[in-house]
Amino acid sequence: MNTPKNIAIIMDGNGRWAQKQNKNRSAGHKEGVKTLKKIVKAAADLKVESLTVYAFSTENWKRPKAEVDFLLTLMRRTMRNEVEELLQNGVKVNFIGRKDELSENLINEIDHIEKHSLKNKKLTLNIAFNYGGRAEIIDSAKKIAEAYKNNEIKLDQLDENNFSDFLYNRQLQDVELLIRTGGDMRLSNFLLWQSAYAELYFTDKFWPDFEAEDLIKAIKEFKQRERRFGGLNGGENDA
Repeated sequence: MNTPKNIAIIMDGNGRWAQKQNKNRSAGHKEGVKTLKKIVKAAADLKVESLTVYAFSTENWKRPKAEVDFLLTLMRRTMRNEVEELLQNGVKVNFIGRKDELSENLINEIDHIEKHSLKNKKLTLNIAFNYGGRAEIIDSAKKIAEAYKNNEIKLDQLDENNFSDFLYNRQLQDVELLIRTGGDMRLSNFLLWQSAYAELYFTDKFWPDFEAEDLIKAIKEFKQRERRFGGLNGGENDA
């Protein structure tokens, strides 16, 4: 089996990593950014085409205001500081999620990096920010209802293929390998539609401790799995 072209990562464990190091949670989030830079480079070197990371969920607004404010500031600062390096390394950056709750300054940073990286082709980095899988499906349903109202689509023409056209990013292909760090074994409302047939890989390592070697290990396990998509590969006795 070939290296998966589309990988998604739930970057979990920044806060717990910091607590284990007797540091505040913000230190863990800063370290998590450093890890993301390393993994983006490793993914590009491994010829991965698309890497989608869970940076901030729609549920993360429930966290203490000080931590939420820090995460928003960190995202804006990171984009501003890292944009040139990402562009030089051929990384195309897309954001998926709801923008309406974000500040104008953050939206401007998002628009800037998306616009200037549009033609890059080495790796597409999709950043899920203020994202929720259920929210994406609900927003897509609203777009379909509006399209139907405007006679732009007929309901009997709607199927799995063109439903994807109404998601946040129609270019985002189905996830082949979904990795979650931090020890928890759940999707946490991440890419529910796109991960329908994803191979799931869980590790106890906190995100700041995740290395390129861990990504390679996950890919090696992916290659050992049999992907049947509901069909049979080996014979009629297959489950």
